[in-house]
Amino acid sequence: MEEGPFGGSCRFPGQGIFAYLNYLTPKSRREILELLVNGLKRLEYRGYDSAGVALDTPDGKDIAIVKKSGKVKALQDEIVSKGESLQIDLSTDCHVGIAHTRWATHGVPSEVNSHPQRSDVGHSFVVVHNGIVTNYKDVKLFLEKKGYCFESETDTEIIAKLIHHLYTQHPNYSFRELVEQVIQQLEGAFALAFKSRHFPGECVATRRGSPLLVGIKAKTRLATDHIPILYSKDHRPHGRGDMPILPRSDSTAEFQPLEDKEIEYFFASDASAVIEHTNRVIFLEDDDVAAVKDGMLSIHRLRRSLDDSHSREIITLKMEIQQIMKGNYSSFMQKEIFEQPESVVNTMRGRVNFEDNSVILGGIKEYIPEVRRCRRLMLIGCGTSYHSAIATRQLLEELTELPVVVELASDFLDRNTPVFRDDVCFFISQSGETADTLMALRYCKNRGALIIGITNTVGSSICRESHCGVHINAGPEIGVASTKAYTSQFVSLVMFALVMSEDRISHQQRRAEIFNGLKHIDEQIREVLKLDEEVSKLAKDLYTHKSLLIMGRGYNFSTCLEGALKVKELAYMHSEGIMAGELKHGPLALVDKAMPVIMIVTRDPVYVKCMNALQQVTAREGRPIVICEKGDTETQSFSSKTLEVPHTVDCLQGLLTVIPMQLLSYHIAVLRGYNVDCPRNLAKSVTVE
Repeated sequence: MEEGPFGGSCRFPGQGIFAYLNYLTPKSRREILELLVNGLKRLEYRGYDSAGVALDTPDGKDIAIVKKSGKVKALQDEIVSKGESLQIDLSTDCHVGIAHTRWATHGVPSEVNSHPQRSDVGHSFVVVHNGIVTNYKDVKLFLEKKGYCFESETDTEIIAKLIHHLYTQHPNYSFRELVEQVIQQLEGAFALAFKSRHFPGECVATRRGSPLLVGIKAKTRLATDHIPILYSKDHRPHGRGDMPILPRSDSTAEFQPLEDKEIEYFFASDASAVIEHTNRVIFLEDDDVAAVKDGMLSIHRLRRSLDDSHSREIITLKMEIQQIMKGNYSSFMQKEIFEQPESVVNTMRGRVNFEDNSVILGGIKEYIPEVRRCRRLMLIGCGTSYHSAIATRQLLEELTELPVVVELASDFLDRNTPVFRDDVCFFISQSGETADTLMALRYCKNRGALIIGITNTVGSSICRESHCGVHINAGPEIGVASTKAYTSQFVSLVMFALVMSEDRISHQQRRAEIFNGLKHIDEQIREVLKLDEEVSKLAKDLYTHKSLLIMGRGYNFSTCLEGALKVKELAYMHSEGIMAGELKHGPLALVDKAMPVIMIVTRDPVYVKCMNALQQVTAREGRPIVICEKGDTETQSFSSKTLEVPHTVDCLQGLLTVIPMQLLSYHIAVLRGYNVDCPRNLAKSVTVE
């Protein structure tokens, strides 16, 4: 991807939007439906429980909606069964189709609760929606008083009915203006795409707190790389009682980025859904309203803010479709585990110079003097991202000689944590859209702290709202359970520690050891991946158990937490990451000959303490499985089974010890018959609280 604000190449709970508009570009209805369904398949990794599509009826006077609970394949089969009534072999020059995968938040998974949601039986307006409308009960009450009856349990249905109500009150408003009026009344986070039989050939999309992009495919070269932003003239405070209509925009300018008018537009939650069609995309920002009419795209904003750009850049993606395909692997997760030798190198590429042992992080370079003057470093994240912070906390303390605080974003907000102007806050998120992390970011930013983002996704909210940051460049991560993003976040934070210590003479020997470790880390990860068959055999001994304890300390404690999380996520098996130093303070009571215990013991400064814990487990008839370094016969003498990993510098050992845990969780899940890419109840990007 092109360089973004982080100086490097730049994913709502399990929901996906995909919309397609062709203008003066002949397509059969079959092709349109295939585009919509395939777009949804590209978004399956996000997790969902139902899916649906909406397209015009052949006569253009109504909208046909097909929805189905379950997988996209069930929707596809339903479309095939209705092929005759949908007249899928007819061709059309101009058409708008919208599609959606839903993860239940309001209402159980069912056909009626699936999206698209409609305004009325006549399908005047239909909408697809990612996110949650927090004031939907107020809006619903208002609409019920106006005579509207609701057929679903969703918060989305109020959006479709609200735009219908506004249309009946103001039939002379444009489609885009109606959408602007609607989102003025909504609270919460959302991405929306609208279609209407009253506005044929038009599509309007908008977002607030949930990602959305526009892909552009044209037969001729685009005339510009920027779309100008248009603003409404005036805005007044609004209340809910009568839902007053705000002044209409005084700008009637439309922007046509082409030399001719043959064009196709794609609206999607993720670039992976459009990359097979076009690599030219615009990432919408909060409160952008993107409207396509007569083949012309315009982007309006509800209000002007101080840091607004006057245009939206059309970005050229360098993602390849092969990157989001499974290839020869049985699942995306397996593929991503085995991509880690390459992904960690990509994280360092162009940044680490092994000839002179230097690191350049272009995205934060100019802020380093300010970071060096700070009071403390705060690392904030959720789940796997939180664990990557724990993995590097000790090294950051050592090399920066600053206090380092690691926080769970949700707990951080619950406590109203004191934050000061001379704090530096790191916000770590694979997707860059994690709701708790994003709200914590805004909390810290409002208090004057320097904000540094660590993300894997260009155009994400954390990417845009940070002062500076580092793109981890791990490549697309499709599997819900994060693997390669963890190791790349780990490496990114290690690189930051090296940058911070480059002028410390006392740290030069330590730095040289770390550079040497990073230089060979990809080869060593490949060596660990050769344990796959051995780990698979181990999984056969463990998959019938109900619980698993994972113990370690020092640099390996984060591996225990991350390994336990992976087992929970994928195998739906109770697992607990335990600080080995706390063994005598309670967890030792769980140990007996029937309890599976994995211990991580490597030759680092806490080796002797880990050996003490290992002997305590064996003394209670425990039969620990040990992850240790190659040739460590002393440790192996206390274990029932061992997995040997290569030796590296202590602070990087977690990059190697975590991989057997990733493989183990994968194999246990497969043996239990579970979907490793889409674990139940979970989604790739958690963008609601």
